[in-house]
Amino acid sequence: MENYKKLVRERRAVGELDHPDDSVINLKNASHIVTDIWWDGNDVKGKVEVLNTPSGQILRSLVDSNVKLGISSRGLGSVTNAEGSGTTMVQEDFQLICFDFVSEPSTNGAFMGLKENKLATKQPNIFTKADKINRIMNDIIWRNEN
Repeated sequence: MENYKKLVRERRAVGELDHPDDSVINLKNASHIVTDIWWDGNDVKGKVEVLNTPSGQILRSLVDSNVKLGISSRGLGSVTNAEGSGTTMVQEDFQLICFDFVSEPSTNGAFMGLKENKLATKQPNIFTKADKINRIMNDIIWRNEN
């Protein structure tokens, strides 16, 4: 998580829609950037900014339509299976690459939550009121330019 926080500070923590088959983040598919991330007990929470890219516009449209979006981490590393429990344990060599927005999250209950509580309150706060205002203003500016 500390390595990923460095990417957040450097504004390099971008993610994509869906889970690509590749471990490399394709910038042409970037939809959002993580602007803050922290631990809340055993949960990771964060804030994202929707990018004004083709994938970001799709993400924005999904959010505006109240689509329930999952969040899934993408990373590399080894895992072991805990004997008899059916549990897969991520090992210390795990390297977090990014967080992607998906239809089915990698962890139960990992769905995006809006600050305005449009979705269930137990979900992480991803979009702030300022983000929503920014989206509206960008849409107005975009319409006026086109």
